[in-house]
Amino acid sequence: MEPTAVREVAGKLLTAYQTGTPIEPVITEYPEATIADAYRIQQEQVRAWTREGDVVTGHKVGLSSAAMQQQMGVDQPDYGHLLAGMFHLEHQPIRTAGFLQPRIEPEIAFVLGRPLAGPGVTVADAVRAVDFVLPALEIVDSRIRDWRISIVDTIADNASSGGVVLGSKPTPLTAVDLRLAGCTLHSGGELVATGAGAAVLGSPVNALVWLANTVGPLGVELEPGHVVLPGSMTRAIPVRPGDAVVASIAELGSVTAVFEGEFQGDGR
Repeated sequence: MEPTAVREVAGKLLTAYQTGTPIEPVITEYPEATIADAYRIQQEQVRAWTREGDVVTGHKVGLSSAAMQQQMGVDQPDYGHLLAGMFHLEHQPIRTAGFLQPRIEPEIAFVLGRPLAGPGVTVADAVRAVDFVLPALEIVDSRIRDWRISIVDTIADNASSGGVVLGSKPTPLTAVDLRLAGCTLHSGGELVATGAGAAVLGSPVNALVWLANTVGPLGVELEPGHVVLPGSMTRAIPVRPGDAVVASIAELGSVTAVFEGEFQGDGR
């Protein structure tokens, strides 16, 4: 894609955030768009957000489980940026006006204590870099109409990022086998999904390794204090105004997201 086209698509996505009106899939207008083009579109938006005063506070790995790849119709992971404005306090009502067609998924969040820079990062390097883990809920959202996304569309749309709710009980990696950590997801008191850490590339740590080695050659270092979301342990479920969603993860505790108000979008 030409630089002007990259800026044009980024502008359309930024407008979708502001107006609540999703856009048609990127590949509809630009069928030749590549994954590299999609990341350029993503970076253009990140630059716009940081110019406006927001701050990059971490990254997310998306589509790292077979369930999510199947649900979204893609066959590989991707990554997006987490900015300070995306983080919400658990148990506190989340203003939903900024979301178009949100879904929610449970994750194990890594909080880094050391820098991590690829290429060449190993599992041992990743484990040493983690300060602690937290139970988390990621709100995924799409500025692409009706979630009709290809891998190019979701990457361009910052890996379909929406928001993050972190639990408040830190746990060291030595206290839990993340592969075997089971998860239940409740919405409105009803059990809606179950999963385990092994659903995330065999182990959430593998997703952290993948991320470091993927962004490292681009000159990006995962920084101390940053949050990394490695991917969902279950399928994503739709969110409705007024919902209370609780993820409980063995050995890590629980995290709760409470939603209020009406969404911008016209349905999910």
